[in-house]
Amino acid sequence: MSRSAKLLLLQLLVVLPVCGFLFFFGLGAFGLVGADEPRYAQIGREMLARHDWIVPTINGQPWLEKPVLLYWREMIAYSIFGVHDWAARIPSAIFAAGLVIVILFFMRRFRSGSELDAALITASCAAVIGFGRGASTDMQLSAPFCVAMLCWWAWHETGRKLWLAIFYALLAVGALAKGPVSPALAILIVAAYAALRRDGKIFLRSLWLPGFVLFFAVTLPWYIAVQIKVPQFFRVFFLQHNLERFSTNLYQHSQPFWYYIPVFIVSVLPWSVFTLPAVWNALREGWSSIRSDQTDSGAAGTTDWLEQFLMLWIVVPIVFFSISRAKLPGYILPAIPPAALLTACYLQKQQTIGRIKLILHSVVCGAVLAGALVAPWLMLKRHLTQDTWTPVIAVTCIAASAVLLLVRYRGVRILHFVTLVPVILALVFLLRLAAAPVQANSSLRDTLLDLTQSSRSVDAALRSFGVNSGPIAIFNVPHQRELEYGLNFYRNQPIQLYGRDPIPEETHVVIAKQGDMDAVQSSVGNRKVVSVGSFAYQRLEFFKVLR
Repeated sequence: MSRSAKLLLLQLLVVLPVCGFLFFFGLGAFGLVGADEPRYAQIGREMLARHDWIVPTINGQPWLEKPVLLYWREMIAYSIFGVHDWAARIPSAIFAAGLVIVILFFMRRFRSGSELDAALITASCAAVIGFGRGASTDMQLSAPFCVAMLCWWAWHETGRKLWLAIFYALLAVGALAKGPVSPALAILIVAAYAALRRDGKIFLRSLWLPGFVLFFAVTLPWYIAVQIKVPQFFRVFFLQHNLERFSTNLYQHSQPFWYYIPVFIVSVLPWSVFTLPAVWNALREGWSSIRSDQTDSGAAGTTDWLEQFLMLWIVVPIVFFSISRAKLPGYILPAIPPAALLTACYLQKQQTIGRIKLILHSVVCGAVLAGALVAPWLMLKRHLTQDTWTPVIAVTCIAASAVLLLVRYRGVRILHFVTLVPVILALVFLLRLAAAPVQANSSLRDTLLDLTQSSRSVDAALRSFGVNSGPIAIFNVPHQRELEYGLNFYRNQPIQLYGRDPIPEETHVVIAKQGDMDAVQSSVGNRKVVSVGSFAYQRLEFFKVLR
């Protein structure tokens, strides 16, 4: 075995376990959270039950907000592992791990020496871990899109049409994940790069007829099939959930224009201290090349065009979605992997790390671990006492000091390993150690993430009170949509809402805020209302409304 092959094998022996832990460890430690995760998981379940690979439905009704890629992959996961919440997260975990491995090989080819840094930085970014562990469409778009952009650069550097063909095929996969945003971002990034190089031929050469044929061969069969089966698909998906979502506040996700600046900084944690100067240096270099009016030949020796490409790949999605009226954190996930690559390029050039940057990075690493330790009190909405703050501050100082001293005396080459340690410890704490009893006086314990954020624990509480079947309704609770879709998945039945749906005529259980029995009684008139129990972690109370 050659030296190069041995090095690659050693790198894979590092990267694969890291990906296995960060993306797969404890996938079922807490239940599906928010409204999207359980909704998407239920859609995949219903499609599998009907053996229908075309029309996404929830409670039997077409759901046309997103294309079908996530649901297909959930159906496959359910077929292999059974219908579980953690199985719904496997598609994102696989894509996240695959993205990291592709980055390792890409950087090994085009920036040898920085490949391990690039892979580990990407894997440990907060946004990649978060969305890589979620049953959502964000990683379904971002992973194939990012690999597509890497393939475009490989074609640009080598001229091999195979890379351009893969570029078009992966953009099509992205279009099956979230629609036209995949090719739209690619066009904008490539056009911006061609403009920076003052070479329109770069863009024109990218417009490859066989590539268009490949793109439409992958995407059109499903889009046409679903349009035939559900004629309102074009209006609902393209006009409402793409154009109106971008240009209006129809879905009430409005945020200020600068929203994605703090989101980006948090998304690249714990690497922000190095990512921000890396982006700034690339922006400054790009601006200098514009002002000096360099030609390709004149700039070849002074401008790192891969770094400029990565910089544009970061900036274009952030600007694009900053213009959009609807803003959610996951929208800029496609900008996070190039930020990790740019950070790796930046660190590769550093013989040493400046004292101020190293101190700040060490503090950030300590803060990551401290954030995990404080999270249980935040989830329980309790104030931290002095007795609690003391160990948190102590752990933060110890973690920060360890990172500072190790990097100070062992150099840049150990940076990615020591930075991984607080990330791993924080994840272990949140997924395993931060636990509490499901009910008072119960020996059964669950993570606080599950108890405070997921409907899985609400369903478990209902079943502990003997509510194993029958209609369930919700009355005036916080995070109503999250509870509705969560129980929809965990009980595999529609959940009714007082005020939106008719009050069930048969005996049913209604979930309300603790102490809201009088309000429930007022809503149901003369029908008898009996308290069944409560779930203090989410401040909910269960009532039985008799027929």
